[in-house]
Amino acid sequence: MSKELRVIISGGGTGGHIFPAVSIANALKTLRPDAKILFVGALGRMEMQRVPAAGYDIKGLPICGFDRKHLLKNFKVLYKIWKSQRMAKHIINDFKPQVAVGVGGYASGPTLNKAAAMGIPCLIQEQNSYAGVTNKLLAKKAEKICVAYDHMERFFPADKIVKTGNPVRQSLLDTTTSHEDAVRSFGLDANRKTILLVGGSLGARTINDSVMQHLDLIRKSDVQFIWQTGKYYHAAIMDQLAHDGRPDNLIVTDFISDMGVAYKAADLVISRAGASSISEFCLIGKPVILVPSPNVAEDHQTKNAMALVDADAALYVKDAEAATKLLPLAIETVGNNAKLTSLKENILKLALPDSAEIIAKEVIRLANNGN
Repeated sequence: MSKELRVIISGGGTGGHIFPAVSIANALKTLRPDAKILFVGALGRMEMQRVPAAGYDIKGLPICGFDRKHLLKNFKVLYKIWKSQRMAKHIINDFKPQVAVGVGGYASGPTLNKAAAMGIPCLIQEQNSYAGVTNKLLAKKAEKICVAYDHMERFFPADKIVKTGNPVRQSLLDTTTSHEDAVRSFGLDANRKTILLVGGSLGARTINDSVMQHLDLIRKSDVQFIWQTGKYYHAAIMDQLAHDGRPDNLIVTDFISDMGVAYKAADLVISRAGASSISEFCLIGKPVILVPSPNVAEDHQTKNAMALVDADAALYVKDAEAATKLLPLAIETVGNNAKLTSLKENILKLALPDSAEIIAKEVIRLANNGN
């Protein structure tokens, strides 16, 4: 075996960046148990808790994004970028990685910039169909660019691109619970169709409002619902349901710890259109109605969604129209077995399995080439 493998993985900010990063780290450890892996994230962001919980060390940089509404505040941002660059240099000097991996998010900018300047080969992983600003800036310095969608040469040099797909949480693929048992675990009837509504760990106001405005429709339907409100909205929603009356066929929770079982229970999912979520739906073959968030850079969630819609692999409702259209469409769709089967078959065709292992092999190849 070649000498010890040392890898820095940088980025984060959202689960959509963190889940792939941890999956890549896990794949590296499977292929090379001797690998030493250090994460570099942004102080105050969720990676500072999620990465240690996954068993990896992490260093934090004081990096943040530009304030486009209050331009004068960006003097402080510029100072934080300068400080983060200096800190990244010290981290790299101390850890001595053979390769650096960027998964998007604030911290990957200064970390990979410094790594490239110090002659360390870099790999970036772009989850979305529309490349993020940080990754577009880093592309010239990267040796390899791992992507999940076609036509990414719009943003990156074609000779650097490797289509790998997005790594997903392995626990979702390892779920052995049957559909019937999964439904019963929520206290529901395994003989009735089930719709799962998720808006991420913090929730999605639009999806939540769509439910609250259609409680009577839910109550009258023969469908049952599992609704993850998100922790931010949960208390207010429960208060309102106590006043309006919660339909018996509506299970309400702030957070679902085992999404593998939740997906197994669902005949249809309603979700935002984050890249990691879409990759999960493709791999497990789950019919889905996507409601892209309008509050993301370059409206990339809509572009993610349309990549599926154009392949007849998902349905799509605009955020602005969700309050009136989403629940009626979901109830109509879940009752149409032919449509569910078609969506399942088409979304499975878009799946790219073994993404984390493929990316890990590219990382090891770069490290070996650099020796």
